[in-house]
Amino acid sequence: MKRITLLFAVVATALFAFKSVDQSTWEADKAHSKLGFEVTHLMVSDVEGSFKNFSAKVISSKEDFSDAVVELSADVASVNTENDQRDAHLKGPEFFDAAKYPTLTFKSTSVKKTSGNKYKVAGNLNFHGVTKPIVLDAVLRGVTVNPMSKKPVAGFKVTGTIKRSDFNFGSKFPGAMLSDEVTLNANTEFVKN
Repeated sequence: MKRITLLFAVVATALFAFKSVDQSTWEADKAHSKLGFEVTHLMVSDVEGSFKNFSAKVISSKEDFSDAVVELSADVASVNTENDQRDAHLKGPEFFDAAKYPTLTFKSTSVKKTSGNKYKVAGNLNFHGVTKPIVLDAVLRGVTVNPMSKKPVAGFKVTGTIKRSDFNFGSKFPGAMLSDEVTLNANTEFVKN
């Protein structure tokens, strides 16, 4: 009987000592976020673009986001470079081929805090029918409470570089016309749910 009582006491202590970890989900506030890119044209000027329709979320149980999982999805037909003719060309089969590959996605595989508010975000980028691992640099700009909504918000600036050749993107156009390297940049405000 003493063994059963002792076993029960150990199990009860372990259960009461166990503290559940709450995961928080943060959703991108599209009114205060931009998902962009930049490519060099004719080796002399940079052309910027963005995706108007996208969603992103961060799931984390730590206040410093060091255990975060990041997921992003963008509608490639929403590409916008402030030029209708160029945008139509980008949506076509020579580039995004939006009819065949309508969505660009990214899902992190790891988030590592490198120092202070800086992180390396590794994950898989999928677009144009190709999935490749990439690493992005992220800076946590801060966490505060929105005075209007009274909800916690967090701001991130994310940058990185990919090669369009890795994704068979615009392969008809040599580097002298369009740089193989494409700079990714996002300024994103996330709202805690």
